[in-house]
This record gives sequence, C-alpha cells and structure tokens, in this order.
Amino acid sequence: MNFKKRELIIFIVISFAVGLLGAYTGIKLLQPQINTGQQIEIPFTNSSKGEQPDGNFEMIKQAYDLIEQHYIEDVEKDQLIEGAIQGMLETLDDPYSSFMNEEVMEKFNEQIQSSFQGIGAEVSMVDGKVTIVAPIKDSPAEKAGLRPNDQILEVDDETLEGLDLNEAVEKIRGEKGSEVVLLVQRTGASKPFEVTIVRDDIPIETVEANVETVDDKKTGILQIRNFSETTADEFKEALTKLEDDGMEGLVIDVRGNPGGLLDSIEEILQLFVPSDIPYLQIEDGQGKVEEYFTTLTEKKDYPIAVVIDEGSASASEILAVAMKEIGYEIVGETSFGKGTVQQAVPIGNKDESTIKLTFYKWLSPKGNWINEVGVEPTVKQKQPDFFYTNPIQIEETLTLDQTDEQIQHAQVMLSGIGYDTKREDGYFDEHTEQAVIDFQKANDLPVTGEIDEKTAYAIETTVIDIIRSGEQDLQLQKALEVLYQ
Repeated sequence: MNFKKRELIIFIVISFAVGLLGAYTGIKLLQPQINTGQQIEIPFTNSSKGEQPDGNFEMIKQAYDLIEQHYIEDVEKDQLIEGAIQGMLETLDDPYSSFMNEEVMEKFNEQIQSSFQGIGAEVSMVDGKVTIVAPIKDSPAEKAGLRPNDQILEVDDETLEGLDLNEAVEKIRGEKGSEVVLLVQRTGASKPFEVTIVRDDIPIETVEANVETVDDKKTGILQIRNFSETTADEFKEALTKLEDDGMEGLVIDVRGNPGGLLDSIEEILQLFVPSDIPYLQIEDGQGKVEEYFTTLTEKKDYPIAVVIDEGSASASEILAVAMKEIGYEIVGETSFGKGTVQQAVPIGNKDESTIKLTFYKWLSPKGNWINEVGVEPTVKQKQPDFFYTNPIQIEETLTLDQTDEQIQHAQVMLSGIGYDTKREDGYFDEHTEQAVIDFQKANDLPVTGEIDEKTAYAIETTVIDIIRSGEQDLQLQKALEVLYQ
C-alpha cells in the first residue's frame, strides 16, 4: 500500500470548512477527509471480490436509452450519467464519498490556494444537515459568532433541505463584499436565528506561536489552524525557535481545526512519537493493516498538552489520539470523529471528473478507530456557558416581568461578561433589569433597563469580542494548569 502524497482533506468548495486542505471556496464548507492523492486505474471488474459485472449493468444502459430517446423533454446526456453515478454513491450513505464533475473539480483546485473568498467556515453534512465543523479564526463567520455544530438551514431565504453538500456550498460561497443571510439552528435552542455575513478574503494562516509564563516557566503555545502544504515547515520552524529560546513546556492547540493534508500531520507527529509505537495505522476493506513509524528514539524532554474541541476533526484527531496514547494530556471536549480515508479517482476519457470514495480507515497507534466517536480528552474542560448560548432574537423589546427564552440567552451572556443577573431561567426580574442598566451605562447606550435590538446587538458583540480575545479561555487555562502537574 503506497501512501504517497496523501491528503487528509476536507472537501467542499465553499470555504467554510472543516477544512484544509481540501477545499477552500468561498465558504470553505468542507467535509473532513483523507485523500491519498494516488492516480489509480479502476478496471471494469470487482477485483477485490473476483466478480464480473452481471446483467444488471444492462439495466442501466436500458434506463439511459429509454430516458434519452423517449422522455417528453430534452435531457442533457452528461446529467443523466452524473445522476447515475451520484445515485450509486448516495446508496453508500457515506458523507465523504462523492462525485465531482469538471466544473466542481476546477473550483476544488482553485481552493487549494493561499487564500479564498467566502465566510470562512468549515462544514460537513451531518444527518442530512449542513453543519459547521469550525469557523476559521478571524473570518467573517467567526466574527459573526458562528460555532461548531451550528446547522445552516437556509441561505438567503432558500432552504438547503434536499441539497448535497456541493450544492449547499454553491449557495453559501460568494465574492468579497457580498452579503449572505443564513438561517442557523443551534444545539439546545428551540428556534433558529438569522445571521447576516459579509463575505471577505480568507487567508490561510496555519500556525500561530505564542509564549506564556506559567509558574515561572516559559511555555510555548502553538495553534494549528489547519494542515496545509506549508504547515509542517511552519510548525517545525516555530517549535525550533521556542526550543532555542528555552521553552520548558508546550501546548498544541488544534481546536476548530478541521484537518487537511495527511503528509503534514505525519511530519509533525514524527517530531513527537517515538519509534517503538506506530504514529498511525491504515486499514483497508479486507482488514489488512499497515503501520507507520518514526525514527525518533525518545520523547521530548518537556511536558506537552494538546487542546481539542468538537471542531477538531480528521488530521487534528490523528494528532490528538497519537499524543494521548503515548501519555500526553489532552484537554477540552470530545472531538468531531472522522476516521476514514478517501481516494480521489479520476474517471472518464479525459480524467476531467473525479470520484472521491472511502477506501480505508485510519487507526490510532494502538489500533483504535475514532470514527463517529471522536477523541475523548484526558482532562475534560468546557468553556464558560456564555460561549455556547444563542444570539438574542428581538421581536419585541424585552422588559421587566416577562419570561422568554431570549431573556435567558441575555442573562447567560450578561452574567458571563460581568453583569450578574442572579438568575438564568428566562424571567426578567429586578436583578436582570439592573444588570441591563449597568451594561447600557458602560456601553454608552440609552439607559432603559430594557433589551431592545440595539442593546441585544451590543451584548452579543461584547460576548464575541471576549471569546475571540481569549480572556476567558478556560480550556487553554486548564491545559497550562495541568502541564506541570
């Protein structure tokens, strides 16, 4: 089994993603997946089972001829063929196996660049819903407050129900400066909410290095946003600089990282996993397993912790589970759960179209499969409650003595940002009113003690700013805390 030029790709072209690489588009709406990148030929036989095509294949031709010759309206022959291929793939019930025609392939290739235009989020298809795996840091999606597991139901008042991921991505992606209105359902909320996002350029920066002093120890923090062609080199350069500067401990942060190139994560793991255990295993459909080893003689001489969340997928999970199984702490929340490998196979006379098909499973160093399960942290740590709450949807101004789910959202947010409402049950009492008054005074708003659209927007903006600043990042704080224990 030759895994050269392997890619752990997140596919679809919308630039939302989960992705990287794999498909950057305007929204980077990507499905996490591994793509081995091999160019292989598929004969018209099932070589793995030794079976020849039977008469049922004639039924396909008969159906094609019948439609092409007798259907009452004109039909596109290419659409018939593509529809047949897509129909076969849909019966697999596998969100990572898909067909890309020439047009989609062109867009796919455009996305493996240093930047793209869109909202900046990775997405996947989960239970038939377009679901955010992770917004990209500093992207319009992140700034608008979109979060992992948010489901996109409509785009500009058009439902996404019944569309495949490629079709949904086409609706979400778009040019810089254009607006898109998404209807979003958040886990735990009874009603969806609308969010308006202005599309922008989405640069692909993959590694960010910082230094914190913890208990008088110089501690490096390396955040990997995705695994692209340059990530391994960026990571090695940043790690070397930290080590040369006397780093005494390291935190690797892959939260919100949807994956990317398999080669990239392999190179990084070869810096940490000793040669007495495989850093990765690949299993084919017949149960044959191939193990991959490093040449490293021993582990690093400083402590390491890895931070994950529900937006950590694919290549991020390969990193997390490998580090976990060689004894390092994994802090945060259970990861996404993507454990399969896809092969991109050109089809057609001119190789202009491609089928991405699940060929393999990837397994942890100890042979565990995390697909649809995710990587469990060794130290569980959620973020503050206000990180997870829904936006406040104002239909009528919220006032004293009302009870409403939107009041509950506001109470959670206000208490989280320092304006204690004393309760978070959705009842607007005097304590909530006072918290609103204090917030309005501090933010130069009309002091009414009521929550109108302007006050609601200010509360949400403050929450988003705090989340993005990292001021109350309990997961990172916990990782730094356990590092030297």
